[in-house]
Amino acid sequence: MVEIRWHGRGGQGAKTASLLLAESAFETGKFIQGFPEYGPERMGAPITAYNRISDERILVHSNIYYPDYVVVVDETLLSDIDVTKGLKEGGAIVINTANMSQDIRKYLKSYKGSIYIVDARNISMDELGRYFPNVPMLGALVVASHIMDDKLFIDAMEKSFRHKFASKPQVIEGNMRALKRGMQEVRAI
Repeated sequence: MVEIRWHGRGGQGAKTASLLLAESAFETGKFIQGFPEYGPERMGAPITAYNRISDERILVHSNIYYPDYVVVVDETLLSDIDVTKGLKEGGAIVINTANMSQDIRKYLKSYKGSIYIVDARNISMDELGRYFPNVPMLGALVVASHIMDDKLFIDAMEKSFRHKFASKPQVIEGNMRALKRGMQEVRAI
């Protein structure tokens, strides 16, 4: 079983990304869970969401305290929250940042594991014309984690977008481009 914790701010789509990941993993034959942690969230407030993905039935139903992967949708959270808390040795963190250097490590306390970065802000602005970093981050996570086959993931996401945005085909195309760019542009540092 792979466990993932998402950190973002209200309105950036971390919750939606965790649900999209669950839906696409389910489409590829996996057992899944995707759920947010609710509190008095408001636009811009920190939020947390979770995923469990497994080849076998999932029997645990709690928050995730020891994730295999952490996704940071908003890099400003790095100075406010210990996003590496409980991150398993051998896991990885995926961060939305334009900072393509090792400097990002200074925000990660004593974390020594793998770090993947992608400029989801730039991708979403280019492909969607608005700041929706969740879809590029979702693509980056799938590449960094290898939790499912890339082609199966892309096909499942396109099916999901076609269903959700049937009346807005331009939204489908932009989101698919953003997803693929997130997958192509993610880098290990």
